[in-house]
Parts: sequence; structure tokens; C-alpha cells
Amino acid sequence: MSGACGIIGGVSVPTEQLIDALDAEGLRHLRRLPPRRSVRCEWPEWVPPEVRDALAGTGITRPWPHQAEAATHAFEGRDVVVATGTASGKSLAYLLPLLTEASAEGEGRTLYLAPTKALAADQARAVGEFAVPGLIPAIVDGDTPFEHRQWAQRFANLVLSNPDLLHHSLLPRHRMWRSLLKNLKYVVVDECHVYRGVFGAHVALTLRRLLRLAEHYGANPTVIAASATAADPAASLSVLTGRPAAAVTEDASPSPGATVALWEPVTYEIDGEPQQASTLSETARMLAQLVRRGVRTLAFVPSRRGAEIVAAEAKSRLGADPASGRIAAYRAGYLREHRRDLEADLREGRLLGVATTNALELGIDVTGLDAVLLCGYPGRLASFWQQIGRAGRGDTEALAVMLAKDDPLDTFLVHHPEAIFDRPVEASVCDPSNPYVLAGHLCLAAEELPLREADLEAIPGSREVAEQLCEQKLLRRRPGGRYYWIGSERPEVALRGSGPMGVDIAETSTGRLIGTIDAAASHRLVHTGALYLHQGESFIVDELDLDDGVALVHAAKPPWTTMAQEITHLEVLAERERLEMGEATLCLGEVEVTSNVISYQRRRLPSGEVIDTQTLDLPPQTLRTVAVWWTVEPESLDGLKDLAGSLHAAEHASIGLLPLIATCDRWDIGGLSTSAHMDTELPTVFVYDGHPGGAGFAEQAFRKWREWLGATREAIGSCECHFGCPSCIQSPKCGNGNEPLSKRGALTLLDRLLKAGEGPVKATVHAQAPIQEAAPTEQKEADLWPGDF
Repeated sequence: MSGACGIIGGVSVPTEQLIDALDAEGLRHLRRLPPRRSVRCEWPEWVPPEVRDALAGTGITRPWPHQAEAATHAFEGRDVVVATGTASGKSLAYLLPLLTEASAEGEGRTLYLAPTKALAADQARAVGEFAVPGLIPAIVDGDTPFEHRQWAQRFANLVLSNPDLLHHSLLPRHRMWRSLLKNLKYVVVDECHVYRGVFGAHVALTLRRLLRLAEHYGANPTVIAASATAADPAASLSVLTGRPAAAVTEDASPSPGATVALWEPVTYEIDGEPQQASTLSETARMLAQLVRRGVRTLAFVPSRRGAEIVAAEAKSRLGADPASGRIAAYRAGYLREHRRDLEADLREGRLLGVATTNALELGIDVTGLDAVLLCGYPGRLASFWQQIGRAGRGDTEALAVMLAKDDPLDTFLVHHPEAIFDRPVEASVCDPSNPYVLAGHLCLAAEELPLREADLEAIPGSREVAEQLCEQKLLRRRPGGRYYWIGSERPEVALRGSGPMGVDIAETSTGRLIGTIDAAASHRLVHTGALYLHQGESFIVDELDLDDGVALVHAAKPPWTTMAQEITHLEVLAERERLEMGEATLCLGEVEVTSNVISYQRRRLPSGEVIDTQTLDLPPQTLRTVAVWWTVEPESLDGLKDLAGSLHAAEHASIGLLPLIATCDRWDIGGLSTSAHMDTELPTVFVYDGHPGGAGFAEQAFRKWREWLGATREAIGSCECHFGCPSCIQSPKCGNGNEPLSKRGALTLLDRLLKAGEGPVKATVHAQAPIQEAAPTEQKEADLWPGDF
């Protein structure tokens, strides 16, 4: 560890001193990531002198080899993705070809797509520093006035936007954007690793609609993508575009190195049972201690509410210290002007500490950070390394601390660091052939331009979905094989669940708009009576009006918080695959899940003691998706005293460990357990994807079930508690208040299931069930949408 250091007040300080200052009692593992020296190369011959001079004016005299290699692929017309670490200069890889085109005063134009408006604005600032003659950039997003959009349509040769604007505005009005589309030479897809799961499937189909229209207008643009380090990035880009791609993955940029600490909040005893300090409170404590020492720190927190709590508590811990005014929260749901002010304050050093959701995980330029805190494992290794990489962007080694949440996966990881440091980064998984996603995009594509046979051949299952849309009288197949849109209104397809602006949060007395929230998430977070947090202020919800899309609130500081409770019903629709293993069976198939938020608890702060329970009258939400489930024969469970508690505990722990083998986090998936399910008539545990049509998580669990359930069994067995705790079998989102649960019974169940798998296994594959129309469903709260598009 010698030589590791951080910055305090501009002076290098050994990182060991920073760790000691954080109270090393909870330290479980320390890993030093060595520094990496940079390698430079000469400019590719095709880069003209005027571009080289413009870059030299910003301090870039020679590129790194990965920049030159990726740029050359694109210049020569090959789709390419550059997948290297944070702060590795990926932007230059896609800027070189388009700057070269602009300097030659060619007609080629570029469309840059970022997952957030903030990132597109950040790139616009960076591009503005290059004095390249002929370059005419323009931001086009939901905040762009109509007359500015008209100017961009006619004159801009670099349009910076996002998939939402592309989907909702540019493609439906493609005739207005004809000049851009017919001259489209490059499409830049920045931070493409973000496009995974159902959101990734939506973006993939949106990109394919874009490329289809560009072809219609006579263009054949090259796609240039930038990604965080990922497994098989070329294949991931090919899934997004439907075209072959090259990958550049060898990182030649310098890195100052980092010290990464895995931390477990300290444990204390209450009535003889070990209790762990709150991860949010520990994160706030560390943030306050680092800010007090002048260490510029970013704390990643998994929820919007959590980010508000961490920022507020860190400020409170600093008291009258002037540094308390240099701490803030950052998340989606803030008004645009507020977000931009926070970004500028962070970038320019006015803020020392920021508690943020994953909204700041992406490549917005916040150089000069010294430390990063992760309030829990972010769910994917790619996100872990992306967040770690946000600090140490200069020459000084960074400090990164991951604090384990009180759940099975985090506990497993801090005690098995090899699962983080010695495991390859997972691939970004999405499925554009998901019929629930595909149907809407086929309608949109047909409305934009009639569908051809070649269009349907590009995605498996498209023809079957198109025929069903014909039966629903949304499409019509004409002689010659083309499909035409015949619906009365353009179909509404939301890229990001229910849409980012579902419910406005406004003050009852003044009408002041405080923030916004996804309509589906509103059931849990801003129901009538809920406590809502915003920038350190707390509000009580007076009324949630779903019809008008508004939650009315008033400011208050009660000594309690609230937690929504919901009930879930699950019906098996069709079975895809089955593994029969004697007294146990494992299945994969389609299910329908109906959830209903029925009440909420008021819990006293800080103890968490339940004060009372209030009933709610909210409509149910239905989800048709894919699940993995396992059953056991009752005869094999003789002697098991608490069957319901055993199944419930195994369900919780298996949900918590699924992100270890699937590209998800526990909020992407749900579960249900029962002693005798109506469809299986056996004791059953279900784990299902929390997205309509499925997102591939349950299927990965089925394929790797031994690894998944084996890790689940180990996490429960190695936990030091006697009867179960949040680190093993309790769940933060349990609708039944974590009752009943049996730790010993869960171990018995998992042991018998794993032992059954060691014997003969009979595998059966069924024909896939027909596509059924999906009802609206709740989506996981997301912090990556760019506000309104």
C-alpha cells in the first residue's frame, strides 16, 4: 500500500490515513489497483492538419492507440465500439471522423445520441472547445425551442440528442429531418452499455428504425459506439443495430491507480441478536468525514430517497462547519435548471460532496474527484467499475469504498472479494425480439414507412407479431408482402417504462412544482400519506391523483417515515422448459403477476418501530413476464416445522443472489412463494423478471441454477445471525413485513434441491406460448431518463 495517496486541501495524503479516518473497524478487504502508464501513437494519415491543430489547441498532441484504431474503423466505414475504462478518451475516437468530415466541408452529417440530456450537453461543451472550421453543432432535445430545431434541421452537421427525442420526435417527423437523414454519415451511440434489458430492447428497435429511414433517403451511416468495459461489446452493439461490428478494447490511456476498500457496516447486539448499522447512515458518516477534510467525494446511492437521506445526514453531521454548505444531493426528478446548477457547482469545485443516484454514473465531466463511496453493490460489475472510475481522473490515486448493504448479495461479495476483482465484466443483455416490445415498434415503423419482407427477416419472431397485429386491425398486409399501418392514432410506446414525467409533485398551498416521478413508482413512493424527500426537505403527500397525474404535498418534519406494502398474485400461463430431478422440479415459463399496493406503515425514526398501518385504495398493476420456479414434493419435507417460512426465506435469498449470475439488480426482479400454489399444487418458489415479456434474467437463472442456488445456500449458511437478518433472508421490499421466515428451513430446502440436482435429470422443452397482449405494468424506478425528451 506504500505510495497510495489522496488529496486533502491540495496536499497529497496517504490513502491509509483516509481509511483510518473512516474508522477501519468495518474494513473487510483492501485492493490496490496499480497505476497504468499511457502509450501514445501518431495521428492516422487521414486526419487533416487543421483537425490536428485544433486538437493541439486543447492540449491533445497525439492520440492513444485505441482512439486511433477505433476512429480508423469508423473512417473506413465499419461499425465499431470502443469499450475501455472511465476517462480513457473514448470521445476522441468518434470525434476524429466527424471533425475530419466537417473540416473538409463535406455534406456528411452526424447524429450523436446520449442516454441523458446532461451528457449530450456536456459533449456539446467539449466540442465547442475545438476550433475546427466547418463544424456546426446543435443540441436538440425536449428543451429545444421549435425555431432552434428548425435551424438544426437545415444547418447543423452535428446534432446532439438522445433516444427519446429520436423515438418521439425525429422519426415520426422524418420528412422534416430529410436533410439530416439523407446526408447521415455517422451515428454515435455514447455509453451504449446502458442499453440493456427492456430499455435496451426499445433503444435497439429505435436505432433500427433510424437506420431503415436513413437507407430510405439514400444514406448508409456508420455507427460508432462508446461503452464501459464489457464482455463482448461487439456482439452487444450488433444486437442494438442488427449489423456486424468491430470492437476496440485495449486501453492505452494512463490511470493513477486506486485503492478499493470493501466495507461492512459495524455490527452491534440488541437482545443477543447482531444488528448492523444502516448503510445509508454509514455512507453519510463517511461522506461527512471526507468533506470535512476537503476530499472531493461522490457517494452513489441506489435510490432517490436514499440520496436525499445521505446528503441531509452528512450536512447534519457537519453541523456549523462551513463545509456543510458544500454538500448536495443529485438525482432525476429535479427541475432542469436545478440539475444544471448542481452539475456546474460539482464540475467547478464549489461542491465538495454529492450524494447521487446512478444519474452521475455516466461520462459527464466531473474531473478532480478524489474519492467515491458506493452505498451498496450497484448490481452489475460494469456499473461497479464505472462508478469506481469516477474518481482519480488526474495524476493522484483515488480512494473508492463500497459499503455493503444489509442484503445477501452484498454480504457475500465483501466476504468473497474474488467475485468482484477476479470475475469478468458481464455482457449487456437485451432482446429486441421480445414480442411485448417488438409489437409497438413494428406499428411505429409501419406508420413511418411500410414494412418490407427484409425488415421482418431482420428480427426473429417479427413475422408472427406482424400477423397478430393484422388480426388486431392495426396493420394490413398488401399484395407484394408489405405491411401498412391502418390504426386510427399513432401508437404510444414509452422507452423507459411508464415514462419519466408520469406524476408531478406540487405543493398544495402554492402549486409550486417540486419534482416529478414515474407514474408506476408513484404507487409506492407518493401515495396519500407518504413521506417524500427532496433536497433535504421532507413533505407529506396530501393526495395522489392518478387521473390528473399529480401528487399534492405539504412541508413537514415528522419523527417517522413510511413504507408501502403490497400483495402479489401469480398465475402460470405456459411452461417453456422443465428439469425433473426426482423429488424436485425446476421450470421456466410465462406467468402473469398482479400486484397491488394496499397499505403503508408509519415507522418511528431512527428505530424503525412500526407506529401504525394505514390502508390504501390504489388500482392493481398487471405484469405478464417470464419466471423461473422450483417445486419440491411434500413427502420429502417431513420434519420441516415451518414450510411457509422456509420457502419465503429461500425466495428472498435467491432474489438477493440472482444479480451474481444475471445482469440485473434485485429491483429488476420479483418473487413469490407458497406452500401449495394453485397451478403446481406443490410447495413452490417463483422468481420473475420485473418487465413485460421478460428481460432474460429468469432465463439466466434457469440456465445457471446450480451456481445461483449454491451461492444462495452459502450466503445463508455463512451468515452469523441465529434466526435470519437482512444480510441473509430478510428483504427490503417484502410486502409481508418479512414474516414468516425460517433460516434453518431455507437451508434444508436448498440442500435437498441441490442434492436432487446431483442425480438423474430429465429435461423437457415445450413449444413457446402464443403472444398475449400485455396490460400496463410497473417498472423499476430509473434515474437515467433525460427528463422530458
